[in-house]
Amino acid sequence: MRLLCVLAAVVAETYLCTHWLRLNVTTVGFLFLVTVLLIATAWGLAEALAGSVVATLCYNYFFFPPVGTFTIDDPMNWVALMAFLITSVTASQLSELARRRNREVLSRQLDMERLYALSRAVLLADPTEPMAKQVAREIARIYDLPAVALYDGANHETFRAGPEDLPEIEAALSEAAVSGTLLRDERRQVVVTPVSFGGRPVGSLALRGSAFTDTALQSLCGLVSLGMEKAQSQAAASRAEAARQSEEFKSTLLDAIAHEFKTPLTSIKAGTTAILSSTITKPDQQREALAIVDAAADRLGTLVTDAIHLSRIEASQMRLNLQSRSLRAVVHETLRHMKSATDGREVELSLPDDLPSVLVDPELIQLVFRHLIDNALKYSPVGSPIAVGARSDGGFVALSIRNQGEGIPEWERSRIFDKFYRGAAARRVPGTGMGLAIAREVIVAHGGELRVESAPGEGAEFTLSLSAAKGEPAP
Repeated sequence: MRLLCVLAAVVAETYLCTHWLRLNVTTVGFLFLVTVLLIATAWGLAEALAGSVVATLCYNYFFFPPVGTFTIDDPMNWVALMAFLITSVTASQLSELARRRNREVLSRQLDMERLYALSRAVLLADPTEPMAKQVAREIARIYDLPAVALYDGANHETFRAGPEDLPEIEAALSEAAVSGTLLRDERRQVVVTPVSFGGRPVGSLALRGSAFTDTALQSLCGLVSLGMEKAQSQAAASRAEAARQSEEFKSTLLDAIAHEFKTPLTSIKAGTTAILSSTITKPDQQREALAIVDAAADRLGTLVTDAIHLSRIEASQMRLNLQSRSLRAVVHETLRHMKSATDGREVELSLPDDLPSVLVDPELIQLVFRHLIDNALKYSPVGSPIAVGARSDGGFVALSIRNQGEGIPEWERSRIFDKFYRGAAARRVPGTGMGLAIAREVIVAHGGELRVESAPGEGAEFTLSLSAAKGEPAP
């Protein structure tokens, strides 16, 4: 089709020059040369060569005497004709060379842009998703490929991407990863290349739908290997950091528990010693000593329970036994168990009768309430009341516990839920720094939120939200 267009263009120009423009031979030669250059620029070398031959024949037949024949009387015209042919062919070759270089430059520029986009995707990869899966997906998107398969040698997994599939590609991927050889299937337009890092094979890559130069393919594989090695390094670093934090957690937990165990153990020892000694003979004195021992034993039980729950939270082993319960009933049950701790303290309850039931783990929610109420009792004056209120808020039920203590500075509010953290005011009160951390993790596991509002000198209010259970309010 293009050759016909070339022939038509040269014939049309010849007709114009012979019937309309009446130009001299030299001018016609320049016009033919310009036409050949335009053909070379627009279509390429083959079309330009065809145009050169056709233009030379027309130039000879219509413009060199004797006109109407392919013979030339004047030898100088032979020189002119040959010069025209050589010039047009040379110009066509130069134009094709310039086109080829321009295509190469554009291709390299496109390759660089794609590699940059892929490197950016690798740097911003989601650490929660396998790197090989993300890389395969990004290659398919950036290079607009119908099918991509990436074999991760470290995990022995193959990740696919693209709208199409590469059936039975696993064997080729394994062979390429093991042997380190490049496999090409021209019929299916599939290339399978090994991926190595520092001479060490880390996987293999299969691509379909685009012709990659060896340089572009090597650059792509180099970037893929960097991404996979980065993922392995991050995983190793995460495991090392997790191990370090686990050891620190164990050490801190043991230190906190050992410190807190001293007080109730001292009370138990004092009480039992007094009972066993001959100095206490009256029943009232014995009951008082036993009450001290009982309270200290309860304190020890609480510490052990907190340590167990915190260890489960740290190991991500907390399991919820969700039930629909009345929030009023759970609060009253918690206060009943804390009667000895709340003796002499006023607890103001504001719990509406029409509160919807909540979907909770009863044991863990009582644990949360106990920690929050115990926290309010510790950090407020002895004679001040503790206010416990609740309200329905859309699909949630919010419970607030307010004290009238010193309050929490703004800079410290974001840290009070950290494990083992104890602020300046907390250091004056016995504790392990586990209570609020446990409370927050339990509420988060329920899909709720625990927050604090406070100002220095105005007390603190802890508010937790829990999902309301569907149906009628629980009894």
